[in-house]
Amino acid sequence: MAGFLLVNPHAGGGDLTDALVAEARARGVVVHPFEPGEDLAELARAADADALGIAGGDGSLAPVAQVAIDRDLPFVCIPLGTRNHFARDIGLDRDDPVGALDAFVGGEQKRIDVGRANGRLFLNNVSLGLYARLVHRREKHRRRSEAFARIRALAILARHRTPIGITIDGQAVRTRVVVVSNNAYDLDLFSIGERARIDAGVLDLYVPRGLLRRAWIERAGASFEIDAAAHKLEAAFDGDPEVLETPVEFSVDPLALRVLVPSRPLA
Repeated sequence: MAGFLLVNPHAGGGDLTDALVAEARARGVVVHPFEPGEDLAELARAADADALGIAGGDGSLAPVAQVAIDRDLPFVCIPLGTRNHFARDIGLDRDDPVGALDAFVGGEQKRIDVGRANGRLFLNNVSLGLYARLVHRREKHRRRSEAFARIRALAILARHRTPIGITIDGQAVRTRVVVVSNNAYDLDLFSIGERARIDAGVLDLYVPRGLLRRAWIERAGASFEIDAAAHKLEAAFDGDPEVLETPVEFSVDPLALRVLVPSRPLA
């Protein structure tokens, strides 16, 4: 299989990235290390390949996944970011990006759902309001310590008590946080848990009613409409900061993405 792999040269550390590039080329994969400002979608669209892959964090995956859908090609994820939630949820070892390259050579194919917000693809989740701010602050302070990051997150929640003023499917909801995910998560206040599956054809919506996990309200459905009096909302698409114009139409495309993963040895 002729594979094409976009690689973030600033992720994973220099030695690991160099080893990854070398191993990919040894498997016959065409590698393009990308720099800030390059259009990942355009690079993927122009590639002469039978499979499209990207080595980076969660926030860099969606543009390439969208091109894979448009071109009806399989998609390969190589975990080279900070958290790699998507890689974990499709069964990859997040600590072995080199091993993930085996997906290009005799890999197994699975179909998964993708979510959309106003047509834009997301693989994991979109957070709105205060949760988006929390995600960015946690990432900013991550390298100091996880404990410090959690304290900072709690401080943000304590300071910002004003609801964001939204409606969900026309119903007013008093909340500071909304998370819409591509299939169901095990979700707590400070971290995103795992998804048991990404092929159930549903979105899950989470609205917390307080600081305790038991106060979260959870709903599942094929679509949601979220509106805001301010006509815009702070958001995080798969962990990357965005500002969305409202109303935001959330939908799911069942089994839209073909994903390649390394073949598992027979028991």
